[in-house]
Amino acid sequence: MADPRDSGLGQDEAGSVVRPYILTEGRQHADAVQLDMVSVVIAARAEVDEMALEPEQLRILELCRRAQSVAEVSAHMDIPVAVVKVLLGDLIGRGYVLARAPYTTESPVSRDVLQAVLDGIQRL
Repeated sequence: MADPRDSGLGQDEAGSVVRPYILTEGRQHADAVQLDMVSVVIAARAEVDEMALEPEQLRILELCRRAQSVAEVSAHMDIPVAVVKVLLGDLIGRGYVLARAPYTTESPVSRDVLQAVLDGIQRL
């Protein structure tokens, strides 16, 4: 790997390029998971093998104790979204995190489902 000092970048600029590369082990995309900025992620387990994870992954798990969008995780960690997607992809692959697409107006919940929920609440 080329030395970032030879790239003509200042030390701060070189660090901002090298760090994401190291965090993702050079990968630019998650291997098996397609996430976008508004995908919702949440931690799937309370038990974590801290020795098997990187500090950034542990921080993501801490943030994902409550549901967060990929963009929110990125903002909280001050790491580019593309890097967070790769780290989340690894965590999803290991079963530490669950992800889902957000609800959209194009796929609203059907009236039947809403009525069933309302009926269930009224029975309580």
